[in-house]
Amino acid sequence: MSKSITLALDGMGGDDAPDIVLDGIALARKRHPDVRYILFGDEAILEPLLEKRYRGLRNLITVVHTPDVVTNNDKPSVALRNGRNSSMAKAIKAVKDGQADGVISAGNTGALMAMSKLTLRTLPGIDRPAIAALMPTQRGESVVLDLGANTECNANNLVEFALMGTLFARSLLDLDMPTVGLLNIGEEEQKGRNEVKEAASILRENAGLVNFAGFVEGDDIGIGTVDVVVTDGFTGNVALKTMEGTAKVMSRFLKEAFKSSILAQIGYLLARPAMNRVRHRTDPRRYNGAMFLGLNGIVVKSHGGTDGLGFANAIGVAVDMVRHGFNERINDELKKLHSQSVTAEVQAI
Repeated sequence: MSKSITLALDGMGGDDAPDIVLDGIALARKRHPDVRYILFGDEAILEPLLEKRYRGLRNLITVVHTPDVVTNNDKPSVALRNGRNSSMAKAIKAVKDGQADGVISAGNTGALMAMSKLTLRTLPGIDRPAIAALMPTQRGESVVLDLGANTECNANNLVEFALMGTLFARSLLDLDMPTVGLLNIGEEEQKGRNEVKEAASILRENAGLVNFAGFVEGDDIGIGTVDVVVTDGFTGNVALKTMEGTAKVMSRFLKEAFKSSILAQIGYLLARPAMNRVRHRTDPRRYNGAMFLGLNGIVVKSHGGTDGLGFANAIGVAVDMVRHGFNERINDELKKLHSQSVTAEVQAI
């Protein structure tokens, strides 16, 4: 039998919380019936919802009242100072205290990262955690990081992201030596910001750590040119939102085209099975649930504007990470790679 899992949920985080959280639990229950939840938030809001609309979830959920909420407008520094009794902070602390195996929040990304790093700390050898997620490509899926945790990064941060992205791809994509690319404005070595060029130089000098393929451009993400795309959080978040927005625009264009005439409507009826497959593959809710890599605990960030289906997928990500002992594997791999690096340095002396 699989180990029983308890997840801590920020019940007040997200554009449509707490409804998306409770809807997500209801949907996730079908795939993960043995998972239990500690739901942090305003009990005056949560308890009536459980009583009236989600009574069937009552035996899965323990509600813990928290008087405060971290809003999307709160700066991370403000959240750290004033949000100790917030649903987000208490959910993270439940992981630190061993009450929960992982935490999920659809709330303020910057605050979640700041609170998680302060409470859980980072793994040895990691300076900054990064948000990583899988994205659909022509070749299958690729790992992209950072997606918004660190708006500014130095060369060493990017190198750490490349290392963590490699380990993540090995675990989730079952690749022995995933290729890694640094997102840049061109493939030429002289292009890009200094920190990107410096990171590339470090990765080339330490070829045994990651399989560095060089610089990649924005269109390479969708093509799937490399298995792991590394960038700073500002650029990565813009790329993510651009891809999501493009998918919505194309969907809208197709709907308008198929409604333009009777022949087009007939064509849609014939093409509907294929269109449904495309819609399913590009649905951003399927890929909802980004991971904070490098922390001493499982932390999953859900898109703030998702719905119940998207939040259910974020729950699934957390469950998979816990069941596969992902953080333990990351820690073991980091130790191995650090040992290899030290050995190489000694041999070079």
